[in-house]
Amino acid sequence: MIYHVVPLAEWNADPARPYAPASLTTDGFVHCSPDEATTLAVVNAFYRDAPRPLVALLLDEDRLTARCVREAPEPVPPPGVAAGTLFPHVFGPLDREAVQRVLEVRWDDGGRATGLC
Repeated sequence: MIYHVVPLAEWNADPARPYAPASLTTDGFVHCSPDEATTLAVVNAFYRDAPRPLVALLLDEDRLTARCVREAPEPVPPPGVAAGTLFPHVFGPLDREAVQRVLEVRWDDGGRATGLC
């Protein structure tokens, strides 16, 4: 299982189609994380000002039709992520059938992501 973070409104915008975030066009792949702890570190580094509610899609890699490759972050991993951590990059839209759960990001009073529920 891998994780992808997205504002709930964006995820719900076109439920009849596979989900294709802007990064698929700009970076050539969909950014994902390998586990919950890494996902929370990514949220705290890059998504603190994203529209809320913010959710993490829990994806079954085996149900994705697009190729998924684990790669090193460029230039370095976000704070709180160990060096050497590889990030799943999906080279095509996310099949909605691959989504096993949609988990909401929980926040503390200081605006930091603390968990998924």
